[in-house]
Amino acid sequence: MPGFLLRVQPSGTRTYYAQLGRARRVLVGKVGVLTPDEARERCQIVLGNVAHGRAPFFGVGGTATLTLGKFIKETYSPWLRANRPRSAVQGLQRLQTIFGHWNNAPLESITVDGVERWKLARIEQGLQPSTILRDLYALSGVLSHAVKRGKLSENILRKVDKPRMDRSPKVRYLSADENQRLRNALRARDTEMRKARDSANQWRKSRGEPLLPKLGDYADHLEPAILLSLNTGVRRGELLALKWSAVNLIGRSLTIEGATAKSLQTRHVPLNAEAAEVLKCWQKQSAGDRVFPFTGFKTAWNALLERASIKSFRWHDMRHDFASRLASKGVALNTVRELLGHGSLAMTLRYAHLAPDQKADAVALLNSL
Repeated sequence: MPGFLLRVQPSGTRTYYAQLGRARRVLVGKVGVLTPDEARERCQIVLGNVAHGRAPFFGVGGTATLTLGKFIKETYSPWLRANRPRSAVQGLQRLQTIFGHWNNAPLESITVDGVERWKLARIEQGLQPSTILRDLYALSGVLSHAVKRGKLSENILRKVDKPRMDRSPKVRYLSADENQRLRNALRARDTEMRKARDSANQWRKSRGEPLLPKLGDYADHLEPAILLSLNTGVRRGELLALKWSAVNLIGRSLTIEGATAKSLQTRHVPLNAEAAEVLKCWQKQSAGDRVFPFTGFKTAWNALLERASIKSFRWHDMRHDFASRLASKGVALNTVRELLGHGSLAMTLRYAHLAPDQKADAVALLNSL
């Protein structure tokens, strides 16, 4: 049959292929797994699908009935929850939100052309390239797993052109004035909370009611959490999961456990004088095994930024501020990478432009020629 090939490798491995066009073949199966008649029949279906504009393996081996939604629910979701527990919930929600309209589509019916049309529609909606890229990676994870499980012949997203994006975007960090205003706002907030506590206790005392406990070194958790973030660059999730058992005040370091780190790799972060003093004071008034036994800081954080007249600054930007200050003081980018817990130097290169005059010094060397 034209287009039905048998490849024999030097090792002796023999494999059936379907020749779809010039320099384009797809794997049909291996000798021993399929008989020649079974392989020929499968090849005929593949070639017919291509002739009619369908995906090559549409309907082969019953995969036409295996839909994207069914595969995610029965196979991919359990695997993701077991192997990527930290990102599983968010990843599955993204898949449902972005690609839920494809849940009833057979896996083999998802084509390069269909994904390209989806991508174009997202671009026309004004979405950022980074957002579209994250969505594509989410779907690619599903299709790659389907290939590993033998449900697909290939991950067609590898043939989809990825949107170009700025690999060194401008990062938001605090100016010296903003940093001072943030600290002043924290102190003013602390003073107000203490005055409110004193006023409440005076009211209770005059009525013979039990007094509220006296506030410690910090009025609440917000100030120590912010000061620690500014001086360590830890992520918010890592901060909220941090336990006192991972804090070494004598050796001045804290350990971010792999189970709570985004990279799933344990790292050790040194504590400078301010961070160590903050934790020492906060430990006296913190109960439980977690350093910050709270779910978040959103309401108090937004109110603090308004008080300090600081705009467009997220909690995560304190991580950028930490890295930016290190880079501006000439700290090697690889050291910054290790402190941040980046898996590769590519993520850390966004701070390279802050290094003191390294590019200017390099260009200045040409004057001596």
